[in-house]
Parts: sequence; structure tokens; C-alpha cells
Amino acid sequence: MFAMALADLQEELISTQREIDALQLKQSRLAAQFAAGDEWDDEGFASAIDWIRFNCKVTSSVAANYVAVGKAVLTETIREMGAGRLGFAHVVAMARTAQAVGRRFDEAGLLPVALESSPGRFHYKCLHYRHSIDATAYKEEQEHVAEGRSLHLSTAEDGSLLLSGVLDPISGAEVRQALEPLARPSGAHDDRTRDQRMADAFYEKVTGNRTVNLQVTATVETLRGLVGAAAGEMEFSLPISAASVQRIACDCSVARVLLSQDSVAIDLGRSKRVVSAGLRSALKIRDGHCQWPGCERTASFCDGHHVVHWVDGGATNLENMVLLCKRHHRMVH
Repeated sequence: MFAMALADLQEELISTQREIDALQLKQSRLAAQFAAGDEWDDEGFASAIDWIRFNCKVTSSVAANYVAVGKAVLTETIREMGAGRLGFAHVVAMARTAQAVGRRFDEAGLLPVALESSPGRFHYKCLHYRHSIDATAYKEEQEHVAEGRSLHLSTAEDGSLLLSGVLDPISGAEVRQALEPLARPSGAHDDRTRDQRMADAFYEKVTGNRTVNLQVTATVETLRGLVGAAAGEMEFSLPISAASVQRIACDCSVARVLLSQDSVAIDLGRSKRVVSAGLRSALKIRDGHCQWPGCERTASFCDGHHVVHWVDGGATNLENMVLLCKRHHRMVH
């Protein structure tokens, strides 16, 4: 009984998708007919695609796909779609390819590739085809995409850094290649989501293997976590907790600054590195990686953690230090 119901459901899904594909093909023909006129201009829109996007409540890419499919002459491809051997997504890839290469487009040569490929794979194959037809045009298109790169940083009300941006395919692939190894689950009980692991990987890659000059201002009371102490302060951030100050102070350079009652600096001590270069080298040799159970994050992405914090009298020596990756260092504090 259950098997029959499942078979019926599967058949209904396929049948419904074919109906949707047919309606999208009809919409494409209507869109191309509309784009051939100038009514959209009379109504103050930038293009026919812009009019379709706004009035049909679709994205710009969907509207552009409708127009491209409607304008393309794809007799055999559409026949195969009607027979259920291709989907509308295949037709879109074919139409976009025809649009890109112009008169040199060969539907008959690409059709067998479409029939043996998923829509995503066919799109990939079409890119190879476009490059083989006109490598110069393909290069110029990629250069145009690269010119659209951007990275926008803004601060949320709670002090979180918000990032949004676009990278060209090559830069994007290089960034993914750099982040993916660091985004794997690490250590015992790693219950982070993939998005959280990617965020941590991004942070570690940007800051983990190089010295970052970051000024944190805090009182001794804050550093010791005493009740009633003010929060710490740092550039580009809202006030930070005493625990965060302690974590940062584990492995940093410390400078003494004495202030008068009216907050005027009256004495500045020389900056001193808490964990020296020699001690860090010894830590790397002894520990090799993060010492949290099951975590193998390499030493280059780890902090030197004081088992007994130096503000509480703990020594900055090999016996009182341990390597922890930034995630586990934060958890310890």
C-alpha cells in the first residue's frame, strides 16, 4: 500500500514538473514578444526584463531567462523537452549559450550533451563549449565579472560585523580552497553548524597565522575579572567582556599606560611580548597542534594559552603554556 502511494507521488511530481516546464516555455514566448516592443519604455522601466521582474514578481535572472528562451530558435531542444527527456532548465542553458555565441551556435552538436547531462552539468559543459567557440569573448566576460567584485563591511547594533560581497569565480574558488580544510569538524563534541565552521575558518585564515596589531584597553580590575569592573575597549568593536580581554591577553604584547584622574596619559611603559618568539617555537615543537581532545588544528592557527593566567601570577613558561586553537581558546575562557 505504501509502495503504491509512493509510486503515485513520484509520478505526480514528474507530471507536475512537466506542466510547469510547459508553462515556463509559454511564458518565455510571451516575454520575447513583449520585449520586441517598447511598451516597457513608455511605462518608465529600464528594460523589458525590468518590467517583467517587477510586474511578474520574479528575479531579474528569471526574467532574463524567459526572454532568452523566447528569442532562441531551439526546435529540437524544445521537442525533447516536450517528450520529457529534457527540462526547462536545459532549455535555459541552451538559449543562454546561443545568445552568447551568436551565429556559430550549433544546437545539433550540443543536444546529445544535454540529453546525457543533468541541468547543472549541462550548464558546465556549455561554458566549455562557449570557450571553444570564442576564447577571447569568454575571457572578456570573466574579466567583466571580476570587475564586479566587492566586499561591504558594516556593524550591527550588537557590535557584530556584517559582511556581504561578491568574488569572481577564480577568486571565489581560491577562497573556498583556503577555507574548506579549516571548516572541517574539529575536536570532541563539535556541534557547530557548517555556517559556523565556515565563519570560524574565515576568521582563522584572516588572522590566525599572522600578527595583527589590535589595541585593547582594559583596567587591571577588568583583566582580573573583578566584580564591578568596566568592560574592555577595542577599535572597531563595542565594549568586550573581561573573559574576552583575558583570552586576548594570553598571547599578546602588553604595554602599561597610567592615566590621571581626568584620563590624561601620564606614563607609558614599553610594549612587551607576553609569549616570546622562542617560547612560541618551543610550544609548536612540543604540542604541534591544538591540545583540545581530538582537535588537530595546526600550531600556526593556535594561541599560547596560560593554564594559570599571568595576571593571577602564572608564569609565562613552557610548563604553564599550552597551544589552543582560537575556537577552543575562547571556550576555555
